[in-house]
Amino acid sequence: MLLTHVLTDPVVSRGTSDMEAITGTRRSRGYHSLEIAGDAETKGGRRAWMRWAAPAACVLCVPLLLLLVGDHWRPSFDWFQGATHPKGSTSVSSSVVGEASKDKLLGGLLSAEFEECSCFSRYRSAAYRKASPHLPSPYLVERLRRYEALHRKCGPNTELYKKSIERLKSKQSSAAMECNYIVWIPHYGLGNRVVSLVSSFLYALLNDRVLLVHVPHELTDLFCEPFPGTSWVLPSDFPVHNFQNFDKGTPQSYGNMLRDKVISNDMRFSANATLPAYAYLHLPWYYNEWDKLFFCQDAQQMLRKFPWLLLKSDHYFVPSLFLVEEYDDELRRLFPERTTVFHHLVRYLLHPSNTVWGYVTRYYHAYLAKADKRVGIQIRNLKNEPVPFETLLSQIVNCSSKEGILPSIDLRRPARPAEDDAKVKAVFTTSLDSGYSDRIRDMYYEHATTTGEIVGVYQASHEVEQRTEQQNHNIKALSEITLLSFSDVLITTACSTFGYVAQGLGGLEPLILTKPWKSKLPCRWAKSPEPCFLIPPPSDVCRDHGGINKKMAQHVRQCEDENGGIKLFD
Repeated sequence: MLLTHVLTDPVVSRGTSDMEAITGTRRSRGYHSLEIAGDAETKGGRRAWMRWAAPAACVLCVPLLLLLVGDHWRPSFDWFQGATHPKGSTSVSSSVVGEASKDKLLGGLLSAEFEECSCFSRYRSAAYRKASPHLPSPYLVERLRRYEALHRKCGPNTELYKKSIERLKSKQSSAAMECNYIVWIPHYGLGNRVVSLVSSFLYALLNDRVLLVHVPHELTDLFCEPFPGTSWVLPSDFPVHNFQNFDKGTPQSYGNMLRDKVISNDMRFSANATLPAYAYLHLPWYYNEWDKLFFCQDAQQMLRKFPWLLLKSDHYFVPSLFLVEEYDDELRRLFPERTTVFHHLVRYLLHPSNTVWGYVTRYYHAYLAKADKRVGIQIRNLKNEPVPFETLLSQIVNCSSKEGILPSIDLRRPARPAEDDAKVKAVFTTSLDSGYSDRIRDMYYEHATTTGEIVGVYQASHEVEQRTEQQNHNIKALSEITLLSFSDVLITTACSTFGYVAQGLGGLEPLILTKPWKSKLPCRWAKSPEPCFLIPPPSDVCRDHGGINKKMAQHVRQCEDENGGIKLFD
């Protein structure tokens, strides 16, 4: 195992900007990371994504995990057993575990029906994160338990599911059935997939539909099953195939069927209308004006006649659901705090698999656990909107210093050794490029801070390119999102769904690094953990299709990081 630390003799600074310490020739330096035992793609006997584990299997869980990861598991395994840490250590200890266990169900969000070892992260993540000040409403808790009962009743391999499949095979429908479904189709990167999946679940909750997920190979073994006693994985013998080909030209899309007059929203009033067996909802960023009518009340009433809906999106489209009039009362009861929707639902729905949790806990205990404060920095420089390297690096350093997140350095004072009782800040960075963390790490390695704090800078991977089609890439991505969510303070890149997921899991209001051509300010604080719906339909899209919910519109406003985006506010 390679355990690389950069905490050595620091040096000082006052009067000279921090950027002066890191400008100049960009250094080529060996990359430091934690060696993980085993190859995530080649381990034999890998279970299907989020397969629900029967209680009897749990007696073998710990020996199996020890066998898979060997000594690398021991730091996190010792913690699970309540091992003590050296005096003065601020790592997660047995006392913290005791406190977290009091609310391991997250205020009632989580069901207590699972065996803990079927998914260690489900009940243990809370011990690593700051306590959330936001409690779920009693009504949300009640609705989640009702949904779980519905999923058990209608989930894969039940008689009602088989009955619905027969209706689907008939290639036509006329009305909703006892069990109705929405099938989620993954699209784009992991962050996009998570925010769209959470949005789809809320849509299912609002319409009493059962959510099933299509799981291609690259998503296997990422998450645990979220619903007790059943599965949300779409069975492999589902009669509709080739989901990767579903796109804006698909004849069965709601927008295309509306445009081609295969259906009309007036059919919502008819008791005898014959409809196609399913409707495909095409909601990625490149959806057209017909697809966007999905967010109108007329469409919502019409779509209830379809027992099967198939949905593809890469966005957090929840804010537009709040503008549908007939969802008003239900959403107010579910979320009295509008800015907690994503925070509650992502923690309820998505729990890293034991494989991912092993990556997370090993890295955390090796690098981050003993720090007095943890800072997360999520860096994404998009190819279609690139920011010059030095510009983005300057934003990170200057904003973190100005906002008091990271200390300044002083180039004019001579180097001096660190004090034995110096406070330690651990900075965990995520980026496809290791250059940003290398330069920030060198700054704090070569110079002391004005506050006397010691700053260690760590990055778990640098993949260079996004490889969403590779399972191991996604395992690393989810591990890093989870580690970011353990931060005390978080810095994110504007418009990045990767950052949105981390802030939602941690309930954090991040400091956003803005795009230089979109904002005069280099950074600004988010008002809540809510993500932005980056490319919503225009505000007048529903003018002739049921209008919008004007009462709720006051809670849907422009995002901090995208002028054209919308976000929920209280």
